[in-house]
Amino acid sequence: MKEPKKVLVTGAGGQLATVLKHCATGAASTLDLTFATSRDLDITDLPAVMGHFKKAQYDYCINCAAYTHVDKAEEDEERALMINEKGAQNLAKGCHENGTVLIHISTDFVFDGKQGLPYVETDRAKPLGVYGFSKFKGEQQIVRTTDRYVIIRTSWLYSAYGHNFFKSMLKYGRERDQLSVVFDQVGTPTSAHDLAEVLLKIVGADSIAHGIYHYSNEGVASWYDFAKAIFDINGITVDLRPIRSKDYPLPAERPASSVLDKEKIKKTFNLQIPHWRESLVHVSHLLETMKAEAPQP
Repeated sequence: MKEPKKVLVTGAGGQLATVLKHCATGAASTLDLTFATSRDLDITDLPAVMGHFKKAQYDYCINCAAYTHVDKAEEDEERALMINEKGAQNLAKGCHENGTVLIHISTDFVFDGKQGLPYVETDRAKPLGVYGFSKFKGEQQIVRTTDRYVIIRTSWLYSAYGHNFFKSMLKYGRERDQLSVVFDQVGTPTSAHDLAEVLLKIVGADSIAHGIYHYSNEGVASWYDFAKAIFDINGITVDLRPIRSKDYPLPAERPASSVLDKEKIKKTFNLQIPHWRESLVHVSHLLETMKAEAPQP
């Protein structure tokens, strides 16, 4: 019998790593997963990273650790770059010296959203803000440091866990009579549950098809469309009003259209990707099941 693949998952306190932990229960016999929070492993500390990798000899590292506060990053550039660039570089060094494949999660925010067509992996990155810039710098460091990597750019990630747009809309929709959501930013809502399954499939495939890939659910939506679907699927009645981005100013500029082309990842790993609304139904049902099963106070 084959030895289980040893996999390190960083950013264990975050949304995607939490989902991975739940999705991985069925793969327990083929994967030996270690989930590390920032307290367990500070990815900005190179000696700590190198020491950790030397002790454990991982086959894969899935980097879910990231600075993701898009607006806060505008005034906290040093911290964003420390985690998203330096941290990614440190992990790449640890992976390179120990024969580990690095799977790194990046973002659609590396693009400016102005080309009007879905972005392919070879399109030029032009981030609009500090967050997107820091994530792109992290990608560059990985490519320079190791040749055994899979970088996955994704978009509008949400799940039944953690803090995200989906859960915020459920909360606000039940608390307020009226909500306004922008309609002139389009992309694709992506279920972290679907992405986690893809990450596990890539590890299981043990593929040498390393490089940059795009993954999101299928279809296109504005944030207004996404909010409307959340309310419709969950039976919430609220006066939802579409507004322009200029009427809801934020510190960081967002790409107007950041739809990702998924052809490369679908062909390489033989994926069938569900439509975003289909996945939203699934995540909504999952959240209701979790609530029903939770211990009552």
